[in-house]
Amino acid sequence: MPEWRTYTLSDLQSFSLQTYYRLFELYNAAIWPGQIVALGSGLHLPHWGSGLHPRRGRLIAAILAGCWLWIAIGFHATRYSTLSWVAVYFAWGFGIEAALLIWAGVIRGRLVFGPRVDAIEGAGRWIFFFALLVQPLIGRLLGREWRQIEIFGVAPDPTAVATLGILLLATGRVRWELIALPVLWCAISGAMLAAMGAPDAWITLVAALLAVTLAAWRTLARRRSQRRAI
Repeated sequence: MPEWRTYTLSDLQSFSLQTYYRLFELYNAAIWPGQIVALGSGLHLPHWGSGLHPRRGRLIAAILAGCWLWIAIGFHATRYSTLSWVAVYFAWGFGIEAALLIWAGVIRGRLVFGPRVDAIEGAGRWIFFFALLVQPLIGRLLGREWRQIEIFGVAPDPTAVATLGILLLATGRVRWELIALPVLWCAISGAMLAAMGAPDAWITLVAALLAVTLAAWRTLARRRSQRRAI
């Protein structure tokens, strides 16, 4: 059996870009009108995170966990796996992120949102709404049919980008354990889309880079603030 380091992107996907788009077309038709429910929930997430009530963070974490778990089972394990064997591992990754959100956000209440808005929180809000409303439109403008676009909550790319935005909205310490898998997915998806020649491959790559940069900036600023307080 060949070693993992010998695999290339061509080994991970053996289908065309049009086949990939067709996968989303069939998937969207099968789950309709689930997209409307997902978008409706997404539009309320920043509003739910605007107060100090501790249950709001748990609610947001629970909704995000539900989205990641649905994509793990309903998309990767059920649909994407018909095209690529590696989709099974993607399903496990999304399932692990759902479990982390439940553990850190719901059970332990580590995701806290407040009314204070700094530059990074503002950027997180823009990233979230970009994934929710703009990212699907870019796909359409760059060649996808309406039936093939990806929607937050039911498709992996906008859900990963939106999750990064929500995590940047949270106050306090950066939750790197929750950020890691969405960033990893953005990198993998962007690389695979680029290998297939997708014109929108840059979206997830830029989102991942921006999120990591902002999270690192907040971490460093928090450490400097703690040192000054000593």
